[in-house]
Order: sequence, then C-alpha cells, then structure tokens
Amino acid sequence: MKSTRYYSDRQEKQIVKKIGGKQSCNSGATPFQKGDIKTKDLLIEAKTLTKVKDSFSIKKAWLIKNKEEAFAMNRRFCALAFNFGPDEPNYFIIDEKLFKELVKYIEEQNND
Repeated sequence: MKSTRYYSDRQEKQIVKKIGGKQSCNSGATPFQKGDIKTKDLLIEAKTLTKVKDSFSIKKAWLIKNKEEAFAMNRRFCALAFNFGPDEPNYFIIDEKLFKELVKYIEEQNND
C-alpha cells in the first residue's frame, strides 16, 4: 500500500492542473508557506482518503486553521478540498463570503 503522502500529493497535483495555482512545498508544513495549493487570492487545504469510502468527516479546526493561514498569507479567500478516495472527484467547501462572490459572478455572467 502506498503512503498517505503519495495520495495527498496526487490530489494536490490534480487540483493544481485543473484550477492553476501552485502546490506548496511539503504540503504547507513550512514556517512561511501554509495550505496545500495557492492562487493569487485563494489558499486551498486538501484532504484525501487512501481508500474509497462512502463518507468523510470534516473537522471545524481544519476550516478555522485554513482561514487563519489564508489571512496570514494575504489571501482573500480559502477553501477546503476533499474527495472520497483516490481517483474520486474533488469537492470544495467554501465560506459564505466566497459563496456570495461566486453567486454574484454567476449571475453577472448570465446577464451578459
């Protein structure tokens, strides 16, 4: 069986390929780089499972830490990416502030 780090790295690379941005060194475990994936305005923390499962528990502490790290790194937004196992699609948890921005953007696009 492969290590958790192997699956985490794969997930992070998949997200970077799909949305752009950069993967953090050592999965953000350095004093100056936090989070797993960074874009200009967004810090993403990624969580994955090593085996396919039907459920996944989200910890409030992850969301709080991600928000604090995004602020410390001067990112306006943060998100938590997760999936239900290797090669499963990623889902993103965002806060109300970012959700409102997304709704506004979608509505503006539909008005064009």
